[in-house]
Amino acid sequence: MELHKNFLWGGSTAANQYEGAYLANGKGLSIADVEMGSRHGIPREIHESVKDDKYYPSHEGVDFYHHYKEDIALFAEMGFTCFRLSINWPRIFPKGDEEIPNEEGLAFYDKVFDELISYGIEPIVTLSHYETPLHLVHTYGSWRSRELITFFERFCEVVFKRYKNKVRYWLTFNEINETLNQKQPYHQAGIVFNDLQENQIQTKFTACHNMFVASAKAVIKAHEINPNCKVGCMLQYPTTYPATCKPNDVFAARVHLMPDYYCGDVMCYGYYSNTCTALQKRWGGSLQVSEEDAKILQDGKVDFISFSYYFSSIASLDKNDNLEVKNSNPYLERTDWDWPIDPMGLRIGLNELYDRYQLPLFIVENGLGAIDKIEEDGSIRDDYRIAYLASHIEAMKDAITIDDVDVMGYACWGPIDIVSVGTGEMRKRYGFIYVDKDDEGKGTMKRRKKKSFTWYKKVIRTNGVDTSNKE
Repeated sequence: MELHKNFLWGGSTAANQYEGAYLANGKGLSIADVEMGSRHGIPREIHESVKDDKYYPSHEGVDFYHHYKEDIALFAEMGFTCFRLSINWPRIFPKGDEEIPNEEGLAFYDKVFDELISYGIEPIVTLSHYETPLHLVHTYGSWRSRELITFFERFCEVVFKRYKNKVRYWLTFNEINETLNQKQPYHQAGIVFNDLQENQIQTKFTACHNMFVASAKAVIKAHEINPNCKVGCMLQYPTTYPATCKPNDVFAARVHLMPDYYCGDVMCYGYYSNTCTALQKRWGGSLQVSEEDAKILQDGKVDFISFSYYFSSIASLDKNDNLEVKNSNPYLERTDWDWPIDPMGLRIGLNELYDRYQLPLFIVENGLGAIDKIEEDGSIRDDYRIAYLASHIEAMKDAITIDDVDVMGYACWGPIDIVSVGTGEMRKRYGFIYVDKDDEGKGTMKRRKKKSFTWYKKVIRTNGVDTSNKE
């Protein structure tokens, strides 16, 4: 069976990994601009400010700022009908708390959206994708503070009004659930725990609540400005299996997913469900929701759910009720970065999310990070990437055509090589398009098509019917 004719095909990126031009035309510093690159498997170092003798990958990315016409033309050649990107918040409000936006920043995205639209490519725009203005972190403590709700609402209103005739699909916070899952939710919420006295659990719940309210206000404002637009949440979804059939391990799979459903429930249902209150009890946190906030959450429910899926996990509970999560599933092959390859996990995840929320789903991140080799003839034969993506697209098709899951589209991560957010490396490549840049930031930035470029073009042309790796 074929997918519906309006199914969206494309790819996804984030400004902090892709855009570059980190101080061009009035842009301020974001949290990404003080995060160093690293070597394979080593955590990235975060600084208070930019240091002259250090390398920060976001400063140049792969220079979409100056290559956007070339890159969009390549996306159009593949047949993209959508392209997900983020608006770099400090490019619009350099500090984040100003009242007047930066016109040069707004004008840049006008050009990008116009270029996409000229090729018939639908912009899918993330409002906050790890680019919180650094000033808001230093001055207000980032999303610990309710003041950021006001600043975010102002930012959203400006871009909603400016681009109301160019952008129909918006996402609020990228992988918002990772605010709860990460030890240091720096990317998601601009938070680093330096004070040993700070109640980290309570801070995470507070930051999430402020982001929920901000997201709901964005939904309300977007619908007010353009009733035809759609606003979605964005979750990282870790399909989870019990390590064994022991009842405790079966329950462990639920426990591992609780932080993810915590965010999904509030943003989709518009209230804190029993899953949410149970997680607060389990972690020793609490939250008082005012009547005003409760109404905002209810009025600002999202229209659809977008999510990322890369791999699945397995979970168990020990005799003391401690959760243990592993990725070492003996039934699955693994990537160069030791991530399990599990296309059935995507089908399961699609079913779990749709069963729970009954909202349209949008896969906005799915891909294979690998080390690519340029052959003597200049070709890049990334059959491993084709195999990964083909198997996941087939699993998605089964969820749609057999399981009757409503899926809006598929935008793989990322269609062009960009900086890895986890490590700051370039050698962890995802793209159909190779970019000549290394982990030290050296290279010509020349773009080069990989074998997967032609393959994905065929997939889109056939609306997903032909995913074979035939020349």
